[in-house]
Amino acid sequence: MTRTADLYDAHADHLQVAQPIFTDFGGAEHFEGIIATVKVFEDNSLVRSTLEGEGAGKVLVIDGGGSLRCALVGDQIGALAQDNGWHGLIVYGCIRDSQQLCALPIGIKALAACPAKSTKRGEGQPQLPVRLAGTTFTPGHYLWADSDGILVASTPLP
Repeated sequence: MTRTADLYDAHADHLQVAQPIFTDFGGAEHFEGIIATVKVFEDNSLVRSTLEGEGAGKVLVIDGGGSLRCALVGDQIGALAQDNGWHGLIVYGCIRDSQQLCALPIGIKALAACPAKSTKRGEGQPQLPVRLAGTTFTPGHYLWADSDGILVASTPLP
């Protein structure tokens, strides 16, 4: 994978740069893929059902409203994502089981860790553009992430 800094240097005019508000929690330092999204609030039912689907070549962006009161991803959901081929997760909210998540070979970025689990009400919206960290994440667009940050483009870059 090309580093985000190098990608930015070569294609700055075609990229959005997410504000650096996320912390790395997954075991993969670099990840990239086609964006899928869910918009939820303190309920991870839709996160789980989305990650139960085929994720090859995809990154799930979870707009959790920035809530720091409970986790939307833990070790079981992280393992489910990895088992179904997802390349990474961006969580605008919290994760839990951080020690177990860092052992998984999947990229995971989130705002923070929190031991509290979310509710299960079955609420949320899939596959719509979400705006967070000063960036619009649109389903079908492309995302690159590493320890330097997150880049988004509407088309794949050479």
